[in-house]
Amino acid sequence: MNKDYANLASRLQGVIDTAIDGIITIDDKGIVESINKSAAEQFCYSREEIVGKNIKMLMPEPYHSKHDGYLHRYNETKEPHIIGIGREVLGKKKDGKTFPFRLAVSEVILNDRIIYTGIIHDLTDIKEAEQRLRLFNEELEEKVEARTNEIEKVINKLLATNKVLEERESELKIALNAEKELNELKSRFVSMASHEFRTPLSTIMSSASLIGKYVNLEDNEKRTKHINRIKSAVNNLTGILNDFLSLSKIEEGKVILNFEQIELIELCDLVVDELKGLLKKGQKIQQSHNCKLNFISDKKIVKNILFNLLSNAIKYSGENSIIECSITQNESNTLFKIVDKGLGIPENEQKNLFERFFRASNVENIQGTGLGLNIVRRYVHLLNGTIGFESILGQGTTFFVSIPKRKI
Repeated sequence: MNKDYANLASRLQGVIDTAIDGIITIDDKGIVESINKSAAEQFCYSREEIVGKNIKMLMPEPYHSKHDGYLHRYNETKEPHIIGIGREVLGKKKDGKTFPFRLAVSEVILNDRIIYTGIIHDLTDIKEAEQRLRLFNEELEEKVEARTNEIEKVINKLLATNKVLEERESELKIALNAEKELNELKSRFVSMASHEFRTPLSTIMSSASLIGKYVNLEDNEKRTKHINRIKSAVNNLTGILNDFLSLSKIEEGKVILNFEQIELIELCDLVVDELKGLLKKGQKIQQSHNCKLNFISDKKIVKNILFNLLSNAIKYSGENSIIECSITQNESNTLFKIVDKGLGIPENEQKNLFERFFRASNVENIQGTGLGLNIVRRYVHLLNGTIGFESILGQGTTFFVSIPKRKI
């Protein structure tokens, strides 16, 4: 029996020694118990130089320093990192050079003790072949890139020529559109100005002529009536000219903001007082405020915003109507709301409300330049605020203005 066992062991050792892959066995302390010829040659050692030594002599850093801890941890926990799994690692030859190999480690219980067997498959030739293939691919890519670049240069020249033509075409379209828009603006301006200037000038002319006929003392009431008509017409002309001047300053960037502390209730009272002369019979402006409102902004611009929105509400509302003006504040904004129960704005025309010279179809017989709301929106934007509205035809319009709080 012992003779048969010895023959079997001899044959097994012969198979191991002639194996192409390296085979190494170690004990549970990491000491090499056996190594076949192939493994010794892979590491450039003789068998005698390795057997009895710690297996970590064949490992580069950081594996060299960590191996004993890893083996001890596995013996304690049986949680594998390589054992029973296998992976690519680096080995260190006798001369210190490293080489890649595939390592498969298995655990064997032999005669009541544990040994570990490692199968080493050298990957040097495979890695070199991969490197050669990678270099070949890189060289091929460089040639393809060079040829592609040549083609791209030709294409780019064609594209550049095409782009120049497109840019010139685009410039022509922009110029034509600008010319068209300018002509439309001129046409709208001439139409508006001829109407808005002619009406008050005719009033002034006729009233001035009639005043000259009232020479008697008893005609004083008639003279006063025509004098008031002249004043009203002059005020209308002044308003039109102020709109043009304001728009011109904004478009030329000549509006200089002057931030200061404003007492909003006082400012609102001032605006309402100035508008009393415009109120129709029975009209009232109803104010509501949630507190004593202090506000840092440009006083002149805020006044112009309120004046314009309230004068519009008066203009487009009927007699005996109530116009609401409310001012509230939250943590970050001051909010203005102007509500009227007037004509309202046709729904299909609401998108054009803030355009220059725009006037809704239902107010064409009411005096106005169509510039007021355009100017208001520009003033609100200068203060980094927002403006919006809600309107129902025949029921009225509500404007909302929000201006952020600021510190001086």
